[in-house]
Amino acid sequence: MPTKAAAGAIVGSRAEIGEDCVIGPFAVIEDAAKVGRATKVWHFAHVRSGAVIGDACILGKGAYVDTGAVVGNGCKLQNNVNVYNGVQLGNGVFVGPNASFTNDLRPRAALWGKERLGLTIVDDGASIGANSVIVCGKPGETRRLGAHCMVGAGSVVSCNIPPHALVKGNPASLAGWVCKCGRKLAGRDAKAGTVLPCSCGESFTVVK
Repeated sequence: MPTKAAAGAIVGSRAEIGEDCVIGPFAVIEDAAKVGRATKVWHFAHVRSGAVIGDACILGKGAYVDTGAVVGNGCKLQNNVNVYNGVQLGNGVFVGPNASFTNDLRPRAALWGKERLGLTIVDDGASIGANSVIVCGKPGETRRLGAHCMVGAGSVVSCNIPPHALVKGNPASLAGWVCKCGRKLAGRDAKAGTVLPCSCGESFTVVK
């Protein structure tokens, strides 16, 4: 089914839009942006030129995806999420409302260049709670949030997070370990190499 944009939406003539997409009223998709099939871009969302959005994603009201940002397949960005240049989200990543990623550790209004860009990679299945801030790595380094990790609402993340780790607070610190399904399976003291089974049938090995 061909994609149709709602009244008031702005879609660049050179934007690449997959089939079966929904583009809401007053959404903006710039030239040279790429949006995969069956993705929903709701009203007032903005996808910049050079951004890449995967298949079957949801971009909520007012979400912003910057030039150079990459969003994998099956991701859900809730209302007013900001994903800036230098950020790469894997598949199945959840980002709660009003969460934001930074890309410059020493921001100044009059200073910007690629040499200042800090990178962030969020691995598959990670969840980032509402109103959280993910602080980028230093230029030339990468902040990494491991697969299926979970960031509590309102947290400020300024360190790398292992797979399946639950972190919360400002600054965010380890609070436990969670399954793919989201259940908390152990506290922060679980030792590296411990295998944690879940009632859902999944299990994982603690990596620190």
